[in-house]
Amino acid sequence: MQMDFHYYATYCAAFIAGYSHEESLDIAYSAQFVDHCTRTLLSKIKGPLNAATTQMQLEMMDSRTDSLGLQDITRIWSPFHFLPRDLYAVKEKKCSKQYLNKYRLICGPNGDLVEKTVELAKGRPLQSVGIAMHVLADTWAHANFAGTPSLVINNTNYVFYELFPDGEGYKEKQIKFVHRTSVPDDLDNSVYTNSLYQRSENTIMNLGHGRAGHLPDYSFARYRYLPAWGDYEEIVKDNPSDYMKAFTQMIYAMKFIRGEHDAFTKDTYDTDAVEPWLSRIKEIIEKRQLIASDDWKAFGEELSGKTITDYSMDTYFDEYTNSPEEEKDDTFLGRFFLGATVHKGMVIDEIFRSGNMLAGFSKKKD
Repeated sequence: MQMDFHYYATYCAAFIAGYSHEESLDIAYSAQFVDHCTRTLLSKIKGPLNAATTQMQLEMMDSRTDSLGLQDITRIWSPFHFLPRDLYAVKEKKCSKQYLNKYRLICGPNGDLVEKTVELAKGRPLQSVGIAMHVLADTWAHANFAGTPSLVINNTNYVFYELFPDGEGYKEKQIKFVHRTSVPDDLDNSVYTNSLYQRSENTIMNLGHGRAGHLPDYSFARYRYLPAWGDYEEIVKDNPSDYMKAFTQMIYAMKFIRGEHDAFTKDTYDTDAVEPWLSRIKEIIEKRQLIASDDWKAFGEELSGKTITDYSMDTYFDEYTNSPEEEKDDTFLGRFFLGATVHKGMVIDEIFRSGNMLAGFSKKKD
């Protein structure tokens, strides 16, 4: 997902869930900051490096791809952007333990780890709520890809078609993938930028949905394709439907965190809460555009009657860097770093306990 959903749509969901304007801004900032909290940034502001929630391109290009390097990558991308759906998934066909471990890291919604993520945020600062909403939303957008470099899991091929509504069905157009990062995706002609094909199993080019470009990040996109892990069975991805589920599940999750529900139940969506604005939300989600920030922002400001401050990554840098060491944990970013560390530790521990070493050892004690 992009800033349009992680910041502006998350603000809307938080406000509908009952948070105040100011609280919704804090949650939205935290959700978006997950996409910016790199070790490079943390070094700049002298923050804890183990709180990194993403990697910048230069960091990834310098990443090692031996077993320790791959564990380091997986410890960031699986917890925050490609939360595994089923750490105990099985394959009907016989496969190696190495392949099965990668298969079990495939992201998807409504897994046990989503439940644990939301429950972990309850009773914690708003920064943890924002982190949880980023993770939850990405389980919908990034479904079917894994947060570990792998050609056999994340690769795609020429069988990749965009679907356009046409009467009762859809018409298809074959997608053309190119590698030209300086040029925006061409929505009119279904030309999208993706990562370079590399035959090496563990190259960083085969991390997450790089081989599918930004298609998973566009709420309007519908497409069918053959995933590398799918035994030649096609997958049809309906982002408008998935993004609506992500939005209504975030509302339900945040109502649970606020105490309106006694439990968080998977596969549950607060569709009643969005009923007054359903057509408006669908219009935003289905509009073909590179980024929908302006539309979500306008909707959010209509909801609250307040001005939504545009996202600025460095908003809280001075507060953190100028605070005495003993007070840093009580700053906005200090609470974010603590929340990120706790969430990362939980996910790594669950992966380790499942017998999967792709994220390395867990330091958590029983």
